Amino acid sequence: MAENYKHSSFKQLLEKLQEESWQLELIISGFAIYGLFVAFDPISITVKESQNEQQIYTFIISLVAMVSCAILIFNLLLHVILRGLWIGALGLRYVSGDIEYEKLKYSQKFTRYLRRKVGSFDKYIATLENYCSIIFAISFLLIFYVLAFTLIIIAIALIATFIIGNEELPGWLSQGFGITFMLFIIFGMILTFFDFITQGWLKKKQWISKIYFPVYWVFSILTLSFLYRPLVYNFLDNKFGKRLSFLLVPIYLVILIITSLNYRTSNYLDTDQSSSSIYANSQNYEDEIDQKDEFIRGVAIPSKVIKNNFLKIFIHYSENIESRVFDYNEGLKPEKDRRGLSTNIQFGTDWASLGTRDSLTREYIKTFNEIYRVEIDSVEFDNDFILAQGIRSDLGFETFVGIKELSEGKHMLNVSRKRIREEDTSWWRVANIPFWYYPD
Repeated sequence: MAENYKHSSFKQLLEKLQEESWQLELIISGFAIYGLFVAFDPISITVKESQNEQQIYTFIISLVAMVSCAILIFNLLLHVILRGLWIGALGLRYVSGDIEYEKLKYSQKFTRYLRRKVGSFDKYIATLENYCSIIFAISFLLIFYVLAFTLIIIAIALIATFIIGNEELPGWLSQGFGITFMLFIIFGMILTFFDFITQGWLKKKQWISKIYFPVYWVFSILTLSFLYRPLVYNFLDNKFGKRLSFLLVPIYLVILIITSLNYRTSNYLDTDQSSSSIYANSQNYEDEIDQKDEFIRGVAIPSKVIKNNFLKIFIHYSENIESRVFDYNEGLKPEKDRRGLSTNIQFGTDWASLGTRDSLTREYIKTFNEIYRVEIDSVEFDNDFILAQGIRSDLGFETFVGIKELSEGKHMLNVSRKRIREEDTSWWRVANIPFWYYPD
């Protein structure tokens, strides 16, 4: 079966399929565009959520998925537009045939110019066909390029974290091997990118190619290029495909710049800032977050206007909070840090550790309450934070403080935490949120 591609019947089948491939292209593009538009918003929300939760692994995966969706949406929409133009040109050719410049009765100057620049209508249709086929194929190739770049960045981060930054490894391994391996990856990335933009210049020189080959071999595995290498070289041996593939890169840069543009209406007023005595950010009020695709910015209260004689305060959990708890209570720091990727699959239950874990969790929350302080209008209030789930079922710490003694009107909630620098303890502001108290 593996040798079927050599048979003449298989080649005839391929030629027949490529003549009719435009139908499959349109069907796939239509379903793909619909699916990508449906998936784009949930993926972008996941990017914001993972960034807010400081979950680096989820953030990288969702960001790559969002970039891939954006590339595919742009390319496939462009493909559908050009393929529609191609179908329209075919229909016009059936009705009108080729361009007959003599019937236009233009002057000789314009006739010669149009013959040279516009040419045959059949050539125009063939050019559209080439553009459509290449754009459809390169759409999926670009996803592999994004994946390759991501894998290289992940490799650099893993080397820095688990080899160079690992204090448990001996120095010759963490520093000697780690730094050498890091330099190899960085210089290899530069050489591979240079070879890519020069269309294989390093492979063409005899003595340079011998030096570059080990780098090429390692990066072909690291970037998974062995999966899509035939597509790459098929593009490179075609001038038309090569020009188009390099033309798309500046187009993406222009689109990125255009989408990053925004119009400022003031030199001093801005909507993207933290809450303060002069600004109320919607990400600090639960009722406004619930109406938008937003997430809690550190600390949140129920609303800008508080009608009850108590105030609920929710502090969103992040891994940095646990690191601070460990700094203030080293007895809570486990021998093996379980944060990061893990599986829910368990073989048996460690009943003996459940009671110990419960007591350690209580100590954890006690330490948290010692670190954080709640003030309203510079007056400290007693707080007793416990574990709770936020409006989006996100984990955090929640407490209630009585405010019936407050006067009606505007007040400022200040949440701060202890900070130790060079044996000096100070209070670092976490959030400063304005609210208005008007009891029923």
